[in-house]
Amino acid sequence: MSTKIFVNLPVKDLPASRAFFAAAGFTFNEQFSDDNAACLVVSEDIFAMLLVEPFFRTFTDKEIADTTRTTAAIVALGLDDKADVDRIADAALAGGGSDAQKTAHESPMYTRSFHDLDGHHWELFWLDPAMAQG
Repeated sequence: MSTKIFVNLPVKDLPASRAFFAAAGFTFNEQFSDDNAACLVVSEDIFAMLLVEPFFRTFTDKEIADTTRTTAAIVALGLDDKADVDRIADAALAGGGSDAQKTAHESPMYTRSFHDLDGHHWELFWLDPAMAQG
């Protein structure tokens, strides 16, 4: 059985968020996208639903986190190599994102992170398979 994950993230400006993530190399599943939502494809089984805030509010009774002041979650993505980490992080920063943490070169991991246009924290990492096995 394959389990799929859909992470739901509130966004203020859906077209700007779509452009931001497209520039970072992501694609969208248009079958699950409309004026209220964009289905960001992370992998075959992982998606981030970018939901305009009024639509996001229909899924929760709680207040939406103010990501300019707080971190609600960290979305961590394990990538195939350091070049993928750098490519996505560089594109995110060039597209208006901001650094979340300093680049970490700690063996066996290489990590970069950024805040997207809405302040959501994204962590990109590569784990050296040879080093991880000891």
